[in-house]
Amino acid sequence: MKLGFIGTGALTAAIVTGLKSAADNSVSVLLSPRNQEIAASLALRYRDVRIAPDNQAVLDSCETIMLAVRPQIAHDVLAGLQFRRDHHVVSLIATLSREEIAALTAPVEHVTKALPMPMIAHRQGATIICPHDRRMAAFFGRLGKVIEVDDPSEFDALSVVTATFASYFKYLDTIQGWLKQHGVADARAHDYIATIFKALANAPETTPDTGFVDLAQDYATRGGINEQVLRELTARNVFDAFAESLDGVHRRISAGAAPRTGPPS
Repeated sequence: MKLGFIGTGALTAAIVTGLKSAADNSVSVLLSPRNQEIAASLALRYRDVRIAPDNQAVLDSCETIMLAVRPQIAHDVLAGLQFRRDHHVVSLIATLSREEIAALTAPVEHVTKALPMPMIAHRQGATIICPHDRRMAAFFGRLGKVIEVDDPSEFDALSVVTATFASYFKYLDTIQGWLKQHGVADARAHDYIATIFKALANAPETTPDTGFVDLAQDYATRGGINEQVLRELTARNVFDAFAESLDGVHRRISAGAAPRTGPPS
């Protein structure tokens, strides 16, 4: 595979890093020159990663093209490029529909949407693919778990999960800040929190038939401190507010992913 990237940001860096840490890392990679710092760093680290003089050179030299530009500039970047019918385009742009990408990359016949996460650099996490794509499932399967769906609306709904990462770390930071106020050193607090929540994250895998609400009940012993925090947060509608935020993200993704009825703006 000759793999080319249009857009060289953090996600591109994560994919390339994970790919080059795999046992079979023979894929040659050609990067667009955008974000010269990241591109130069990757080219310096890996001998078969090169930087193209421009985006068109990426298309001219590669069969598989991953689109990793920000959605705000995607139309401007892609509109001036000449794609081939035999290109396999993999869009990493969550808020643009597959139909819209297909229109922007015509006459390409094979367009796949994929949503990998930054932890793919360590070959962890999961990548969503739509529709089913045997070749891309095998590719991303070397970098973590792959979840294939055929329904674009299901892809959009799953994409909303990725909007919760920052809040998760803010949750942990709140705990660490509280511990600091009570005399616990930052390093010790960080170590304890990271270890505990890593173990909690394994619970759904160690008990795959147990739902999340059941796990919550298992930890919320009647009259215990877990039950107290859960009850108080529920009473303050924290989880309802969280669900409303997810609704808002879903509306944003769905609106952006819906096929356009007019010319691109």
